[in-house]
Amino acid sequence: MKKYIFAALVVSTATVFTSCNDMLDTDPRVTELTAATFPGKPADVEALNAATYSIMNTLGGGDQSGILNNPFYWWSLMSDDCYGSGGLQDNVAKSLHHFTTASANQYEQDFILLYGGISRANNQIETIDNVNWTNNTAQRNQLLGEGYFMRGLYTMWLTQLFGDVPLITSTVITEEMQEEVSAEEVIYPQIISDFVSAKNLMKAERANGSGHADKFAAEAFLARAWMFWAGFYKKVGELANGDATITLVEGQEGCPGGTLSKSDVVAALRDIVNNGGYKLCEDFRSLWQYSNSLLWDEAHDGVGHAYPFIADMKRENCFDQPGMGNGNTEEIFQIQFMNASKWAIGGTYNNPRMYSNYLSCFWGLRNGATNDNGKRSKTYPFNQGWGQGTPSCNIWDDWTDAERSGGYSDIRKLGSLIDLDNELEAYTYEKDDNEESGYAVKKYADVNLDACAADNDSWWSQCPGYSSSSLDNKQQGDHFEDYYLMRYADVLLMLTELTGDPWGMNQVQARAGVPQTGYSLKAVQDERRWEFALEGLRFNDMRRWSGKDSGTSSYAAKALQAQAGKQIVCLGQKGNKRSMAHMTSAGWAKRYADTNGFLPKPQAQITLMNNKMKQNPGWDENTPAEEWTYKVIY
Repeated sequence: MKKYIFAALVVSTATVFTSCNDMLDTDPRVTELTAATFPGKPADVEALNAATYSIMNTLGGGDQSGILNNPFYWWSLMSDDCYGSGGLQDNVAKSLHHFTTASANQYEQDFILLYGGISRANNQIETIDNVNWTNNTAQRNQLLGEGYFMRGLYTMWLTQLFGDVPLITSTVITEEMQEEVSAEEVIYPQIISDFVSAKNLMKAERANGSGHADKFAAEAFLARAWMFWAGFYKKVGELANGDATITLVEGQEGCPGGTLSKSDVVAALRDIVNNGGYKLCEDFRSLWQYSNSLLWDEAHDGVGHAYPFIADMKRENCFDQPGMGNGNTEEIFQIQFMNASKWAIGGTYNNPRMYSNYLSCFWGLRNGATNDNGKRSKTYPFNQGWGQGTPSCNIWDDWTDAERSGGYSDIRKLGSLIDLDNELEAYTYEKDDNEESGYAVKKYADVNLDACAADNDSWWSQCPGYSSSSLDNKQQGDHFEDYYLMRYADVLLMLTELTGDPWGMNQVQARAGVPQTGYSLKAVQDERRWEFALEGLRFNDMRRWSGKDSGTSSYAAKALQAQAGKQIVCLGQKGNKRSMAHMTSAGWAKRYADTNGFLPKPQAQITLMNNKMKQNPGWDENTPAEEWTYKVIY
């Protein structure tokens, strides 16, 4: 099997650049290492670059105020593909699913983290030419391009979460820069210009699983950013038949200015297809750790347990084989993890579990008070966890209806979801489980083995080169599966959506073993939902297919409202409550329409900015507090 090396490629070696909780730090360089002396050599810029990336580790692994920091987890909870779920006390996740808040600053951590990442990227961009790059301009341009890429990425996530916010493009914050600006007219032109600079400055070479961005990642995220801007803000409902032109910023290195429209985006995606060297893994299951070769061996050794779902796979396609799993042939950009988690990690942008893919813990099977579901005999091959953000009835039911009407079986359904009642016959619902569907997340689910020493050990403990994190808690510290931020399948589906040519979509369908169809917007919408189920893309896809200020009859509002009335598991029993009705007088459609899918800006940050930021609609004094305040309903 592939030997896993448990070491970081994108760790924070620049802890001197942490800051206070004010998200608008005036200058992250004011330390003993001043701008006059640092960076002084290429290795110093590499350290700055690592610090810029390391914010992603906290986003992927941090747990603040009872909720995972990963914004894609938040977007999963806000979509129609997940419930909040968990135990009776897990109200933070449930409040997010219901477009409410349990406290004024519930969503502050990502606000701070993303501005922290932007600050680090700005520092990297501004100080890069402190170094003498004579005879080394290629390295200089690559590092500068990565700085622009990360600034564009963090800014895009920030504004997709919180809407109109201050646009910070310098380490020195002017009074004017502290004012919130229009995402549509000011922030997105800067985001897309940053991705343009990145693609023009970085090498036309694949990063090959290093954890760094490359030209092809910049082109892919350029497409994702433009498509959201065109769909959500410009209301281009069907991009194959529409277009929108955005004006780029002038005077930024790598960005020629002028305008960018659909043809430029299509050209960028075709460059990835023609020159990136990516290809879909032969087997969809190869992307996920439940297909590791150790579990495959147990399925064939005739001893102990066996997991039949992967028994028909080719062993060379298992997650831990060359070209599969972490660093696979379709992985374009990702968050990577390692065994460096420890309880003593400190600092504004750090978290004890920041180097562990903590999504595996949040989505793990909830063991509750009895701890039964932490026993291998109950849940093999899946491990225990917090049981928050479980799949909704809607994604299972809608997927099953699509299979039935099309006369096919889509391997991605059981490749993404655990059917608890049928796959895990010994599984039991805990008496304080609530807002569950009877399904669990299989993507990113941690895996146990008969070979593991304890019931809650992770399969990673059996990999060559393994050493545990200093958390000394495998359930919380030993999760090392990459979190995918961009896969080649997305490039193929974006191409089909933009051009109307089904070629890209047909490749994705063929890999899943489902009939290949001609282009229609509905076909693209379905394929994106199935292919990226529970990867956090669904919510912003729904938003861009709806358009801003689209009311309660939009695609997103209707899909969300369709959750009402579904039978759920509540207080450990199916049918205890038969309705997922909202806890306020509003409802999902109204809450989506009122908020446009944006979260509230943290009140502490509004106050910190002397009220230069305005609270978002649906969360302000114009909306009755009972509509956005979470109330316990179980």
